[in-house]
Amino acid sequence: MSVRPVRPVRRGPLITALLATGLLLTGCSGLTGTTDHADNVGSAPGGTAAKDKAGADATGGAAGGPAPEPAGVTPEEIPDLGPATRAEISPQTSQAVVVTGTGRDSSTASAVVYERDPVTGWHAVSDVWPAHNAVRGWTDDHFQGDLRSPIGVFDLTDAGGKLPDPGTKLPYDRGAIFEASGDGFEGEALAGSFDYVVAINYNRLPGTTPLDWTRPLGEDKGGGIWLHVDHGGPTQGCVSLPRWRMKELLRMLDPAKRPVVVMGDAESLSD
Repeated sequence: MSVRPVRPVRRGPLITALLATGLLLTGCSGLTGTTDHADNVGSAPGGTAAKDKAGADATGGAAGGPAPEPAGVTPEEIPDLGPATRAEISPQTSQAVVVTGTGRDSSTASAVVYERDPVTGWHAVSDVWPAHNAVRGWTDDHFQGDLRSPIGVFDLTDAGGKLPDPGTKLPYDRGAIFEASGDGFEGEALAGSFDYVVAINYNRLPGTTPLDWTRPLGEDKGGGIWLHVDHGGPTQGCVSLPRWRMKELLRMLDPAKRPVVVMGDAESLSD
């Protein structure tokens, strides 16, 4: 079994100060209540493709996009996504986590993982997973502290958590600072919520630890929007999945497939 090199961990001045004081600002944690804004940017401005743990380029796909389908074959599309949402998914992407909220102001959602075959199109490769989103629902104009999850399509390039890497191909930053404390909106304990996380590339610098607090869109647009372990109630902005589903997702995500999360309420995603 080969040993994979540990990637450098970028931590700016703000995160360094927070580490020193034992505090971590995170969009869904019970520590501060900060959230993120999504304006259909995909990855944050100036973002770069993730590198896999062996250091190879993880952009995936040919420069010209997926291979053309044979005549007479109509590739399948991801169900219930409208043309505007589909247009946000890069032709280079062949893996998508689709999180569909039950309503604009609802905190409950479902998630399905899809993969794209160059000939037959998109197909579900997971069951329907239960999920939570922000306590006030969804927004396409998110700002810090609005307690809504951002709507849009965002790259997934970096992971981490308090527990050991469960076998993901994404860069994985393990550390004790991935700690949630206190209680959630329904009185549930938040402990263990950050045992496994995947950073959602809204208003963050791709290719860095989820703990990097660089905010290309500015501090007022929030940050720290993650996929993380469900604690049994609404989040402050993140999307949460059952613990064993997070482990399963981490093992499924492949940088070579340019994975994204497509997230929002059902009506918004149908546009």
